[in-house]
Amino acid sequence: MIAFYHKISIIVFVLFFNSTNFAHALNLLDAYEAALLHDPIYRSALHENEAGQQAEIIGRASLLPSLAVTHAQNKNSGTLDTGAGSQPLNFDGQVSTLTLRQPLFNLEAIAGYQQGKARADSSRAKFLGHSQQLLVRVVEAYVETLLAQDRVRISETEVDALEELKRVNERMLHRGEGTTTDVLETQSKYSLAQAKIIEAKDELEIAQLKLEALIGQEITQLVRLNDTFSSQAIQLPDGYDTWQALALEQNAELVTQRHNVVSGKEEIKKNHAGHLPRVDLVASLQKNKRGSFVTQGLDAEFGTIGIEVNMPIYSGGRVNALTAQAVANHARAEAELDAATLQVLVELRKQYNLLMSSVKRIESLEMAVKSAELLVEATQKSIRGGIRINLNLLDAQQQLHTAQRDLAQARYNYLLAYLRLQQAAGTLAIDDLRKVASHFTSQRN
Repeated sequence: MIAFYHKISIIVFVLFFNSTNFAHALNLLDAYEAALLHDPIYRSALHENEAGQQAEIIGRASLLPSLAVTHAQNKNSGTLDTGAGSQPLNFDGQVSTLTLRQPLFNLEAIAGYQQGKARADSSRAKFLGHSQQLLVRVVEAYVETLLAQDRVRISETEVDALEELKRVNERMLHRGEGTTTDVLETQSKYSLAQAKIIEAKDELEIAQLKLEALIGQEITQLVRLNDTFSSQAIQLPDGYDTWQALALEQNAELVTQRHNVVSGKEEIKKNHAGHLPRVDLVASLQKNKRGSFVTQGLDAEFGTIGIEVNMPIYSGGRVNALTAQAVANHARAEAELDAATLQVLVELRKQYNLLMSSVKRIESLEMAVKSAELLVEATQKSIRGGIRINLNLLDAQQQLHTAQRDLAQARYNYLLAYLRLQQAAGTLAIDDLRKVASHFTSQRN
């Protein structure tokens, strides 16, 4: 079923790709659909799951009848003592046998089948986890690129402000109202700001390359988060206890590990069955064309059916060793499940707390942006009245851009915490991505 939905996603994406040239800004859903096709980690997980689903079929095969055909063609030579003398025997023979074997009592095969089912279930759960991880990785890379763009813009604003300050200081020095120290100090800050731009652009290039490597296409423009986005736009989760119960039941990693524990338990049964008898129904049909000294010169056909019992007695301690090994591996799997449970609960609490605290942080930064916008407006009026200079406006604008960047980062952290909380609870789905993507538009470059 998972593979079916994956194929449907590929078909939808290919049709979408052929109907557009991606000249428009790339949105989150575009990026996710592209990553489904291109991301090597996801493709590896997809094939791993396809291989894992065969475990159940392999295990079931030991319980089903097997049919085999053998054919032997030989040359025979010997002597026949007739009492009156010996007679040479030389002839060619052919023996063809069709054998049917159906297990009637085989605890090893039963345990192997149950183990195969557990491994297939484990593989499905692990692939679901990889699918959820891909969704989160796409959003992380996407917002990291947007934040890097914001850092470049802030750095450029700072350079503009310092460049204006440098001109003011030089004019004041020329009129004898300033000092050389002011000019040198401003020049030093200006050079540092230029270095920050280079660093910010390098960070942007790296972030963009990471996103491009994930989706397999070049990025020209990204859709940005709405300026009007509020934490109230996404419904807040229920209490922590509800999320904890969901995580313990549905978290992909925990589900995977629980199936591994079941598989380990069946491994113990399978190895312990090495001490127990096996009972098979065996039927064969043999066609013998001069195939033996008894029937030399004659063609014969034989049909047999019966019960075969195989009772192991001693195998050099191999069965005991394999069973003890399986017991130890099962105990290790249980310990790993306990460790994974603790880790998941820590991550769940972390993302829940971050989601709750982000609400107040967003509200505070929204107020900071409004105050910065009012400061810009007031500074513009002061410039027209001759009270302030352009430098003051650049400083106010830089403060506004910084507040907008911090607000955007807080909103991104809120959205990521929402998705990571869903991932930790095992409930993350494509609808959650659609909900997040609906708050991104291409209104602002």
